[in-house]
Amino acid sequence: MTTPQKQLTGAEALIKCLENYGVEYIWGLSGGAAIPIFDALVGSKIKLVLVRHEQGATHIADGYARVTGKPGVVLVTSGPGATNTITGIMTAHMDSVPMIVLTGQTISPMLGKDAFQEADIFGSTMPFVKHSYLVRNTNDIPRIIKEAFHIANTGRPGPVLVDLPKDITSGPFTGKTLDPAMDIPGYKVAGKGNLSDIKKMAKLFKNSKRPLLLIGHGAVIARAGDAIKKLAYKLQSPVTNTLLGKGEFPETDPLSLGMLGMHGTAYANLALTRCDLILSIGSRWDDRINGNPAKFCVGAKILHIDIDPAEIGKILKPDVHCIGDARLIVEELLKHVSPCDTKEWIAELNGYKKKHPLKFDTSKGLTAQYVLYELQNAIQGNAIVTTDVGQHQMWSAQFNLSKDGRKWLSSGGAGTMGYGFPAAIGAQFGAPKDLVIAVVGDGGFQMTFYELATVYNHKLPVKVLIIDNKYLGMVRQWQELFFDNRLSGVDLEGNPDFVKLADAYRIKGVHIDKVEHVAERLKEAIDFPGPVVIWAEVIKEDNVFPMVPAGKSAYEMIIEPPKAKLEKPTGST
Repeated sequence: MTTPQKQLTGAEALIKCLENYGVEYIWGLSGGAAIPIFDALVGSKIKLVLVRHEQGATHIADGYARVTGKPGVVLVTSGPGATNTITGIMTAHMDSVPMIVLTGQTISPMLGKDAFQEADIFGSTMPFVKHSYLVRNTNDIPRIIKEAFHIANTGRPGPVLVDLPKDITSGPFTGKTLDPAMDIPGYKVAGKGNLSDIKKMAKLFKNSKRPLLLIGHGAVIARAGDAIKKLAYKLQSPVTNTLLGKGEFPETDPLSLGMLGMHGTAYANLALTRCDLILSIGSRWDDRINGNPAKFCVGAKILHIDIDPAEIGKILKPDVHCIGDARLIVEELLKHVSPCDTKEWIAELNGYKKKHPLKFDTSKGLTAQYVLYELQNAIQGNAIVTTDVGQHQMWSAQFNLSKDGRKWLSSGGAGTMGYGFPAAIGAQFGAPKDLVIAVVGDGGFQMTFYELATVYNHKLPVKVLIIDNKYLGMVRQWQELFFDNRLSGVDLEGNPDFVKLADAYRIKGVHIDKVEHVAERLKEAIDFPGPVVIWAEVIKEDNVFPMVPAGKSAYEMIIEPPKAKLEKPTGST
């Protein structure tokens, strides 16, 4: 006699589906509307990581997704629990990061009636998701979860929200299968690209003497690095990258110009003013690299590879574009290009490198640049580096050279303060054997430092390097340069003793406030087998250069600190 199988609840069916899709971790915070789902996780193969705030959960899932390429999964309750995820959802959306956000919801009969902890998270997140679902039938759960994973992780990745009323997750699942057919008509994923477009690109390269390859985050997502390196060497073309394209072509390579844009290297930005052809691979020509489209790469042929048709012509009208997977398109382009005569071009750019190197001055005290320079000496591009947003982010992008696109994590499109530290936690979950270092500002770190508890509880050896200048530094820089140094809302005097803060969470703290201690104490922290908070107190007033003011082009780059007052910029920080 066989024992009849226990009938699943909607929540149990949900968890079994997640197990079938290889979910290792769920990051979340519990609450009444989500209790059935949390209950179904008891005894599951999936490890539930209880965080301290829902925003932290989303950034942790984001970091995990960027490192592994697999969607990070978040589980929260309704109302404020759900709305606390919006910042992280927007961050993932802006940077094309796959994420599944599961939100508990009030019971179906109470929807729209202002029930306790009810919030229209479906409507609230509409601008920031790739797709969203409000589940109205328990038996729809397997199909919806299958579609959610497919949508989140194919084409241009992004976050998918699944809102789950409590009566749906606690009700009986009577469906016939946990692996049903998907039903997403109209959703198509571009693949190899049009061969005719690829051949047109190759033809334009034949006439180019000063080509430039621009590597964006789309190339990282597509894992196009090997093909791009072959293309760059075959063409003998220099390569630059966006903030989120760092490392997919190694920044230590002689052909690399490093990051371009608002705070890119002088030589990368000068290349923009001198190239006769630029090929963007997975970059969207955003305003951090292209403040004035009318003056971007004047006279150059513009080529664009992107998987998202919406990006073609949105900012710049390309001479030739190709829609599809960046890796597959570059692999095909390789077959049709010939080496370019770039000896004079490369010599010219090498001259700019010698004339305008990145530099810093420690004569007035400890600078952030020097700390990050020594960090680069210590890790040599062999660690996962995450950043928060602000001056430290730009200095880290300049000095911490990356050799792998999945080992550089930063909030680019949204510019989310508080992102760097929890993203490092997610990266450590995804790559447990790697050294992971979060480079954060004193302002941003105080927005999400509560996840030190998560680091401690899960024995994660994350290193947190706090660049503490006691200012919201990037805003202060703009106020100094463009607003007659009228400082408003930027002074962070009253910061805590970050070593004592770390100690309160039973985590090792290291203090750096002198130039001569930097290398030694960074090594001490990196060699320590557990988590470490490194508190680097740097000089208060220092600015990031080179700088292209907002609304300006690379032709108007400021390489050195200006002596006169600058015109007020039109863009945002």
